[in-house]
Amino acid sequence: MKDLLCNSAFFGVVISILGYEIGLFLKKKFNNGIFNPLLISILFVMASLVIFKVDFESYNNGAKYLSYLLTPATVCLAIPLYEQLDLLKNNFKAIILGIFSGVAASLISVFLFALLFQFTHEQYVTLLPKSITTAIGMGISEELNGIVTITVAVIIVTGIIGNILAEVICKVFHIHEPIAKGIAIGTSSHAIGTAKAMEIGEIEGAMSGLAIAVAGLFTVIGASIFANLL
Repeated sequence: MKDLLCNSAFFGVVISILGYEIGLFLKKKFNNGIFNPLLISILFVMASLVIFKVDFESYNNGAKYLSYLLTPATVCLAIPLYEQLDLLKNNFKAIILGIFSGVAASLISVFLFALLFQFTHEQYVTLLPKSITTAIGMGISEELNGIVTITVAVIIVTGIIGNILAEVICKVFHIHEPIAKGIAIGTSSHAIGTAKAMEIGEIEGAMSGLAIAVAGLFTVIGASIFANLL
């Protein structure tokens, strides 16, 4: 059985999709943010690899094909933004300033935590891209000589936390403006958070999709500057 699974080009894809479908089912059934489909999928894949004693490389040989869909899926986020183009034009300055503020808060918080916990330079730059989409974050981490695999893990965790807590945080701080919600969610928790923003509303989803791209660009510049501070 182990040899069959290890040599199968589809094993990684099948268990990844199956885990995600289980997550979707649990989320719909219990209507609780803790049952995030991506989180459930990760746990399901980990459990499957341990149970069937399949090494990560064998799993990744099949699962890597799913990553090819990441770029077109991200590009598709431009569609809801196009539908809200007039809203973007009328609030352009506020939107850009909001995204810039979110990126600055992310970079500064990582810098302060690095000082507090005495991170090495490698650990520090590894965490700098934590709030942007995986494709851009991996490139930044590699360019700054960070640990790319940990960067990916941190980005995913950040997104899942944002997805789970987005609505709660908006309620606690009485954030009711759809544009503000979308910008905050997209800037802090990239595509995974944007999935939650789209559930909240069309405007939130569109603004969150915009925030992913702009925050990525700001972080590329900002991370290069902050990397030299420690």
